[in-house]
Amino acid sequence: MSEATTPTAPIRPAELAAFLAARMCHDFISPASAIVSGLDLLEDPTAQDMREDAMGLIGTSARKLADLLAFTRVAFGASASAETFDTRELEKLARGVFGHMRAELDWQVELAGVNKPAARTLLNLAQMAGQALPTGGNARIRAVEEGASIAIAVEAVGPRARLRPEVLGGLQGEGPGEGLHGHWVQARYVHLFITDAGGRIFAEVAEEKVTLAATIPA
Repeated sequence: MSEATTPTAPIRPAELAAFLAARMCHDFISPASAIVSGLDLLEDPTAQDMREDAMGLIGTSARKLADLLAFTRVAFGASASAETFDTRELEKLARGVFGHMRAELDWQVELAGVNKPAARTLLNLAQMAGQALPTGGNARIRAVEEGASIAIAVEAVGPRARLRPEVLGGLQGEGPGEGLHGHWVQARYVHLFITDAGGRIFAEVAEEKVTLAATIPA
């Protein structure tokens, strides 16, 4: 298992913010564009036979966009002034995102509430586990309190389970390199807020399995 103990690559706050904004725009543009396409079909007098398909596209895309917005508000944003999060609400946010993935979510978090760094860690690692299973599989999320820390373990198991090199590098505090910045910035952001909180992050890749783990001060 690889721990993020190597010196972090320097990055300016404005640069990180720009990468995060680009990542969020990328996530939102697909369902937003699909909604517009559906509306265009409804307004096209020559496509009235596709009205039902258009309504289905609008409904599915609107739900996806709403799920992503709700998830992103907590996973990437400040989420108002909340400092403690109900894990049932976190599970709801995670399931909303997994509803648009091929992977299945196995949420096994028994803690009633967690602090903001742990909440962000749970959501981000859960999403990353789902993204590590492009053809489907099972993402199991666990969290327990161990002394003065919260231990989080995430396992993504399935065919073609993988962790992109830029994601692994980001979790280790490295720069984006030649990889896709949208995948790298989430991992780098996770590394940043976990280490800022005094925690640690680990990652391991094996055949058909990706393991992510973190410890956060409770």
